[in-house]
Amino acid sequence: MQESYQGKLSVFFFFLIIFSANAQTNQIQQDSTKIESLDEVLVNAVRVNATSPITHSNITKKELEKRNLGQDLPILLNYLPSVVTTSDAGAGVGYTGIRVRGVSSQSTNVTINGIPYNDSESLGTFWVNLGDFTSSVESLQLQRGVGTSTNGSGAFGASINVLTQAVSNEANGEISNSFGSFNTRKHNVKFSTGLINDYFELSGRLSQINSDGYVDRASSDLKSYFLQGTYKDDNTLIKALAFGGAEVTYQAWNGIDAETLATDRTFNPSGIYTDENDVTRFHDNEVDDYKQDHYQLHWNERYNNNWSTNLGLNYTYGRGFFEQYKEDEDFADYSLTEMTIGGETINTTDLIRRRWLDNDFYVVTASANYKNNNLDMSFGTSYSNYIGKHFGEIIWARYASDSEIGDHYYDGVGKKKDFSLFTKATYKLNDKVSLYGDLQMRFIDYKTTGLSSDVVPFNIDENYGFFNPKAGITYELDVNNYIYASYARANREPSRSDFESNPNVRPEQLNDFELGWRHTNNNFRINTNAYYMLYNEQLVLSGALDNTGAPIRTNSGASYRLGLEVDAAIQISKKFAIQPNFTISSNKNKETIISQDGGLVDLGKTNISFSPDFVAANALVFQPTTNFQMSFLSKYVGEQYMGNTDSEASKLESYFVNDFNVTYEIKPNSIFKSIVLSGLVNNIFGEKYVSNGYYFTYDDDFSNPGTITTIEGAGYYPQATTNFLIGMTLKF
Repeated sequence: MQESYQGKLSVFFFFLIIFSANAQTNQIQQDSTKIESLDEVLVNAVRVNATSPITHSNITKKELEKRNLGQDLPILLNYLPSVVTTSDAGAGVGYTGIRVRGVSSQSTNVTINGIPYNDSESLGTFWVNLGDFTSSVESLQLQRGVGTSTNGSGAFGASINVLTQAVSNEANGEISNSFGSFNTRKHNVKFSTGLINDYFELSGRLSQINSDGYVDRASSDLKSYFLQGTYKDDNTLIKALAFGGAEVTYQAWNGIDAETLATDRTFNPSGIYTDENDVTRFHDNEVDDYKQDHYQLHWNERYNNNWSTNLGLNYTYGRGFFEQYKEDEDFADYSLTEMTIGGETINTTDLIRRRWLDNDFYVVTASANYKNNNLDMSFGTSYSNYIGKHFGEIIWARYASDSEIGDHYYDGVGKKKDFSLFTKATYKLNDKVSLYGDLQMRFIDYKTTGLSSDVVPFNIDENYGFFNPKAGITYELDVNNYIYASYARANREPSRSDFESNPNVRPEQLNDFELGWRHTNNNFRINTNAYYMLYNEQLVLSGALDNTGAPIRTNSGASYRLGLEVDAAIQISKKFAIQPNFTISSNKNKETIISQDGGLVDLGKTNISFSPDFVAANALVFQPTTNFQMSFLSKYVGEQYMGNTDSEASKLESYFVNDFNVTYEIKPNSIFKSIVLSGLVNNIFGEKYVSNGYYFTYDDDFSNPGTITTIEGAGYYPQATTNFLIGMTLKF
């Protein structure tokens, strides 16, 4: 294994030397090179350009602002190709999720200014920790498939690369307020000093979002901040950022069964218990309470029209818990000693517990970029160190036994080090053909010690070395038409919960083949892309959840995703445009063997969980004047299975929802530069739909002694019927 890694590393550096030599040879062509803004250089290492052979969508600040009324960022990306989103609370505030091409958010790589945002152990992204973060986003790029090499965990379905707000030349400020259904409200204030003495700028934001949620008691209380100090001249950009948030979210991850869905779809079983008088109650603090602070420093330097560099430093501090009321818990599960009261032995108790996660995350990234007329090359490195402390405590118990305040009933530590090297280049072979190459080496060291939350020993010591090559070609048919083809390989490590479910879990590998055509003219744009994603040991969602509400994944052996994506923008007239997209796909496990009714059953080829065969969206945009726009937004998601057995009990029905969005800008002559009024009606036809859920099975050997019967069950997360948000932003 050691020799294999050394061989791969030798190949990596060989390509790096070739690219570097080419760069030096072509340096004389620098005079005609286009100079890009230093803000763009900040994310150059993780983004691709319009003609690259990587399938992607770009979203600007202006596009996000139209619907930015308090819902989380994943919900605002709902109408992009191959995207399916969901919300635990049902209304887009609080815990939300995004799947791209059927792949979960755990397999979607997210970076903020080139810094990894995915949690190192769970591999997930929790936007609830950064409430109203959209208000500080300058632009983002969603890459579908493997995408380009990036920092942090590998991408298996998509990459979301976020750039925070750019430097403002002029002083400005704004106050934004929105209100809506389920007592949802968002308030924020933003400011920028503009460039002081042409060099310095200070900007910031404070936000608060509250919502009761569509689901009972699924409330959210989100507070967040963003502060940025900048130094800028013609060739230097230095940014110091501090941003973060505090969230208190009532748990809604338990879902409801089919019967409850039909009779009381907003019911939330979280926190339910029976008191001493047999009265059903709900614990009023069954919440997730978490704080997260990010500190980043970026130094971008442009040396000439060809060369630029970027250095990034990051420290993230997270801490918090989720609280649960538990009935009739065994003393032994909490290391409590049996007690005797009035001659009766007591060994169970009702209690309230908190499961804590305190973590520190350190990152350093460094990259260099070289450009001339024919070559655009980047190379760099990333190193991160994560330390996560997991522990549990009992804050109240009916019978406390010999426990003391502050005692921990489990303690565990997870440590993860991640080191990567990459080089990528686009070389213009001639006026028609461009070649793309991308090589990444990634090394991971993951160790855990102590006990898991199930109070069992949890000791993992794994090292991985991944080589991720990518190559592509783009051919320019004419100024309006490009065709491209690419191949990319990605490898990805299991998450902490994967190891908890199966200590022998294996890393997953993906070979991604893409073929596309892009056409653009003044009134019509269309992108078509065919993909074949061939997996080995893909970690797919089993449909089940662990005891913290996290999805349980399992290796699926050989599997594939084959699909066609089409998205377009058609300018019918000066005032009216249509923006449709759809994805047709086949997502299959090549062989599925399960335990059923006491024996093994070969189901053959089955559908991959949470992977609908058809997803479509459309926007009808009417803009009679430059300051007034109305959009009618539609989304269709085909039926999907929550497990990998094609069981009818695991099926989520298809749904078709429609939203209406309107914005109107007033430009008064005094006081305010602009007053923006906006409104959003979600699900205007009141569709009762479910976008997410879970599926489970268990063996019953009690009903019929001597036989084993497999019992199936499912849980559902209902989404809100018709609801609205209205807002006003004052800019000055």
